[in-house]
Amino acid sequence: MQYDLVFEGGGAKGMVFVGALQEFERCGHTFGRLLGTSAGAIMATYTAAGFSVEEMLTALKEKDASNEPVFKQFLGRPRAFTPEEIAHSATRAALDKLDVPYLPNFLESYLDRFILGMMSTDEMVHFFSLVERGGWYSADKFMEWARAKLDQPMPDGRPRKMSNLTFAELHHETGRELSLIAADITDRRMLVLNHRTAPRLPLAWGMRMSMSVPFLWPEVIWQHEWGTYLNRSMAGHRVVDGGVLSNFPIELFLSADPYVTALVGSKSSQGVMGLLIDEDLEVNGIDSRQGNSHETDIVLSDLPPVARILDLVETTTQAHDKMVIDAFEQFVCRLPAKGYQTTEFGMSDERRERLIDAGRLAMRNYLRTRETQGMRGPDIVEMERAYNRADRIALKILK
Repeated sequence: MQYDLVFEGGGAKGMVFVGALQEFERCGHTFGRLLGTSAGAIMATYTAAGFSVEEMLTALKEKDASNEPVFKQFLGRPRAFTPEEIAHSATRAALDKLDVPYLPNFLESYLDRFILGMMSTDEMVHFFSLVERGGWYSADKFMEWARAKLDQPMPDGRPRKMSNLTFAELHHETGRELSLIAADITDRRMLVLNHRTAPRLPLAWGMRMSMSVPFLWPEVIWQHEWGTYLNRSMAGHRVVDGGVLSNFPIELFLSADPYVTALVGSKSSQGVMGLLIDEDLEVNGIDSRQGNSHETDIVLSDLPPVARILDLVETTTQAHDKMVIDAFEQFVCRLPAKGYQTTEFGMSDERRERLIDAGRLAMRNYLRTRETQGMRGPDIVEMERAYNRADRIALKILK
């Protein structure tokens, strides 16, 4: 059976998708349209690019020269600020406007130079990257890895060479329907990135936009050469993680409203399946009470203003996604991830394998349940209600 697949965002927890897809393929199912947010956008993109599950499993096991998981580099130290960046920084502008009463000018000038000098020190570069670029970590290593993977030869040795493809070029070469969710914080709206809406946008930058968790990684500034979005200029717009607006927009694939299908394409598969990362479901063999401490997580969470803002964003997003999940529960495959952290990119081999195994088992159980329900025949009235709800929810969040 063919399904349109929706991948939820979840950072490092998205590794569970690989196990789920492995079981999905083993049972003989195929995919049609693909939709993803954040980590789900990465999985959807590589699926659309023709990566096999075996290639994905191999990628998850990659280590760097220090024998650390390569994904740990995604939480990299920001690059140092250049003298030109410092001269034109928001910090410099704020200091110029600040006049400390009773402080002699020569001391105030010295203090300004001291603070600006701290912008290029290793100890403070994270803080100033957050202030100036909007992200505590650098995303440069992610982009290097993403492009390298898109250029990775196929298992039979044929070149892939997809790192510079635009959404339009990917669709032309593969015929696959790929949509990624991002958030335009300049215009305060959801972006559905694909060959219809943003044909000239590079595929790699679409992934980078969708995974750009606010405050964690720098926001992406839309470049003029990337063209328009729905024929509207986007140059200079700031774009971040689509999870800010919806981490699990399954309603976009369930809706048959003409406005929605004009964005994501018409239904062509026999079914829709949403792959949801469920932090309330236990992973076999993992003691979720112990957690998994991360030095990098502690540094960021020690900033109370950032923690409060992130909690507010997550609360708002989860309120929308919970409504969607409750409305379309029959289409949702819940993948266990309790005890795993969003930024746990350096997880041990054992924790990674247990997470992947949990994905396989969850998909197996979901498919068995869905097949059993299918043999009884669908409730036509209930299905019609679900599709009508999808139309309403999708139009509300898009417009």
